[in-house]
Amino acid sequence: MGSLNIVSPESIGLDSKILANIRNYLDEQYVAPGKYAGTLTLIARRGEIAYLDALGLMDRENKKEMREDAIFSIYSMSKPITSIALMQLYEKSLFRLDDPIHWHIPSWRSLRVYQSGIYPNFLTSRPKRHMTIRDLLSHMSGLTYDFMLRTNVDAAYRKTKLQATGDLQAMIDTLAELPLEFSPGDQWNYSVSTDVCGYLVEYFSGMKLDKYFQRYIFDPLGMEDTGFSCAKEKVERLASLYEHHPKKGPVLVDTGGSKTARVKKRKMLSGGGGLLSSMADYYRFCSMLLNQGELEGNRIIGRKTLAMMASNHLPEGKDLTEMSQSAFSETTYQGVGFGLGFSVILDPVKTQSLTDVGEYGWGGAASTVFWVNPKEEMVVIFLTQLLPSSTYQVRRELRSLVYSSLMPE
Repeated sequence: MGSLNIVSPESIGLDSKILANIRNYLDEQYVAPGKYAGTLTLIARRGEIAYLDALGLMDRENKKEMREDAIFSIYSMSKPITSIALMQLYEKSLFRLDDPIHWHIPSWRSLRVYQSGIYPNFLTSRPKRHMTIRDLLSHMSGLTYDFMLRTNVDAAYRKTKLQATGDLQAMIDTLAELPLEFSPGDQWNYSVSTDVCGYLVEYFSGMKLDKYFQRYIFDPLGMEDTGFSCAKEKVERLASLYEHHPKKGPVLVDTGGSKTARVKKRKMLSGGGGLLSSMADYYRFCSMLLNQGELEGNRIIGRKTLAMMASNHLPEGKDLTEMSQSAFSETTYQGVGFGLGFSVILDPVKTQSLTDVGEYGWGGAASTVFWVNPKEEMVVIFLTQLLPSSTYQVRRELRSLVYSSLMPE
C-alpha cells in the first residue's frame, strides 16, 4: 500500500484543534509514562482520512519509532473478517443461519451442557436445543475461552490444550468431547466460536482459511500486509508485542531476539485471533464496511447481509449486561448488543460514552480497537501492542476525544 492520503479535518467537518487533544492525551497518559510503547491512530469521515498519528515506539528495546506502515497482531479484530467470510458463503446459500451445527459437524450431534464435575469426569445434561450457525456468529453457542479462569469448562480447555496445539480439525474434535457452558441461545459468552466459524469457512468453501481470505477478501480489497504470519521481508515493520506487568510495566513477549512465532507459517489458522495487519489494510476493510460492503468497485458482501450482521441478535433486544456470562470481552456491556461478528451500540446514554445508535466494531487482545459509525460516516482505528486489552480504559476515552471534534452541521 502506498502512504495514506490525509485531508484537512475541517473539509470533512472535524475540528483540527480538538483533534490535537488526542495526541496530547495519548502521549501524556500512556506513551510518555511508558504504559504503551507506542500507538497509531486513524480517524476518517466521508471516505477521507483526517487524522493519522504515529506516537512513541514500535520496538522499545531497539528504539525504533512507530511507523505508519507498522504491522500489528490484531487478535480478535480477526473476528469481523472471519464473520464476513462465512456470511459470503451464506450469500451463496450454502447454509442457513438456523442450521443445526451437527448438520455440518456430525461429531457435534451429541454435545451436552455442563452440570458439575471436573475434567474428564463431568455430569452433563441435554441442551434445550441444538446449537446453530447463528449461535456461533453471535457468541451464544455455549462455548468459552481457555483464558476465562471462571469455570470447570474453561479449565478443561486448558487441560486439553484446545487453543495451543494442532489445527482447526483437532480443535473441532476436542470440542466434540467437552461440555458446553450453557444451552445454546440462553446466554452470551465470548469464546472460540469464531474459530469454529473459520472451520466452517473451510468446510463450505473447500479451501484453507488463509487461501479463502486471500482470494475473497484480501486481494479484492488490496490488503497486502494482512495474514496469519508476517512475511520475512516485512519483519522490520513488525511492531513488538508487550504484556502488562503491574510492577515492571510493559514486558516484551517476543523473546529470543526475534519475532519468529509471528513470522513462521502457522498450523492453527485462528479466525478468532490469528491475523496480523497494518493500518492501511484494516482501513480498507473498514472502508468497505462503511461503504455497505463495497470498495472501489469490488463488492465483498451484500448491503442487506452487512445490515443484518450489524444488528443486535441478542434475544428480545437485550444488551450484554442482561445476557453475558463472560468474565472478559472486547467491549463494555451497558447499552451494547451483539450482531454477527460485531458489537452494536443500542443505547448511547446507557453506554455513558459519546456514540450513536448503530455504531459497530470490535477490539483485539493487544489493546487494538476499531469502530464504524454509519450515521456520522466515520471510521476510527487505534493500534498498539499491549496484552491484555483490559489493562486500560483507552477505548472509552478515545470516543470522547474523537466525537468531541465533530463540528456543527
